[in-house]
Amino acid sequence: MRPLTNVQVGTLGGTFCSLWNSFDWSNLFQTAVMAAVGATVSYLLSRLLEGKRRGR
Repeated sequence: MRPLTNVQVGTLGGTFCSLWNSFDWSNLFQTAVMAAVGATVSYLLSRLLEGKRRGR
């Protein structure tokens, strides 16, 4: 892997700073919890439906 040039480092740094500034950090925890709940419900529902399908 070749080293990054100054232009690439500057571009990555600017992108990182703009993304960092655009996050609403007060809602980050709520978003993470809701994502975890959604993933859990999706997983459990798919397992439930798979079990019902095999039961037929």
